[in-house]
Amino acid sequence: MARDELADGLAEVLGKVAGIDRADIAPEKSFAEDLGIDSLTLAEVVVAAEDRFGVLLPDDDWARFTTVDDALRYLERSVTAPPWPPPRARPGPG
Repeated sequence: MARDELADGLAEVLGKVAGIDRADIAPEKSFAEDLGIDSLTLAEVVVAAEDRFGVLLPDDDWARFTTVDDALRYLERSVTAPPWPPPRARPGPG
């Protein structure tokens, strides 16, 4: 997925979940200071982003996001990474 598509999708999520106007969203914007997003709202944004992009954002990872660009860079890596291979079946006893 292209960065522009990710940015549009993240802006959509931020608008729906946090009520942030698209015009106020830019890569350099801080979630807390510039956009006024507290930790609870950020958790809701993360859940909505997981649904929107089909990825899983572990707590340890998204807790370090301070700017919109942090989230976009993470999504770029997550969305373009090859899927994990399915686990191999282990032979049963006997």
